[in-house]
Amino acid sequence: MNSVILVTGASTGIGRLTAVSLAAAGHIVYASMRDIAGRNASHVRELRDWAFAHGHDLRAVELDVLSQDSADAAVRTIVAEQGRLDVVVHNAGHLVIGPTEAFTPEEMTRVFDTNVFGAQRVNKAALPVLRAQQSGLLLWVGSTTTRGGYPPFMGPYAAAKAAMDSIAVTMSYELTRFGVETSIVVPGAFTSGTAHFPNAGRPADAATAGAYARYDGVMDQVGAKLSALMPPDADPQAVADEIARIVSLPAGERPFRSVVDFLNDGAGEVTEVAERVRAEFARRLGIADLLAISAR
Repeated sequence: MNSVILVTGASTGIGRLTAVSLAAAGHIVYASMRDIAGRNASHVRELRDWAFAHGHDLRAVELDVLSQDSADAAVRTIVAEQGRLDVVVHNAGHLVIGPTEAFTPEEMTRVFDTNVFGAQRVNKAALPVLRAQQSGLLLWVGSTTTRGGYPPFMGPYAAAKAAMDSIAVTMSYELTRFGVETSIVVPGAFTSGTAHFPNAGRPADAATAGAYARYDGVMDQVGAKLSALMPPDADPQAVADEIARIVSLPAGERPFRSVVDFLNDGAGEVTEVAERVRAEFARRLGIADLLAISAR
């Protein structure tokens, strides 16, 4: 059966690719973003034109993950139009780069606000619907920074992604008895094909950032090395394709975690061990039934 899907942060990058791929697979997709009548109006037109040209059901919906009212309104719109909501793709996120010391606690809070609390606002809006249906899927777009190797000067972002990952794992146990499934898709670094790095935020404290001048060139060095290591077929479309594959699987047969990493930064190997340990500990605690919903 085709699913009704909400994708957050769908104006560009992996979110946009995911929304298009899911619609192409025959699902009813709501590509959410901020300010659909203003600064993102061109993205809305492009998605609408693509959907019309290809005969797919892809719609834009206003959703600012920084606002609970906005998240609530978006979910109400979807349910009013479709009568249900089957899948939430937590993709909205924002990268910041700079010496960790240079970020104020308030700046770091804003990183968490988008990458962590934003997902929680969407959950607060969507989960009552999924729990009432006794079915659904939360699909979280994570990052190999939580378990793989990653360079310096990404501290607040990596911390926020780790927090999001931890919440996703915890909620997975808490939702299985409602028939709500969890999948975490973990992209590695992509040096092209997204606006992730070009749009990265920087700390406002230029003086403290400047004190790290002895590290000048390190991020450029890392970026050049990442580009050199990246195979020519590395494309963020692979992440969207994996999300579409997982969504289309029968309930109860979806992988809990899937790593899409062309650089082999170690996240795959760490994940294999970590998931084995997690499942074994759940069995020791007598809650193995919470590891996955029952296949249907």
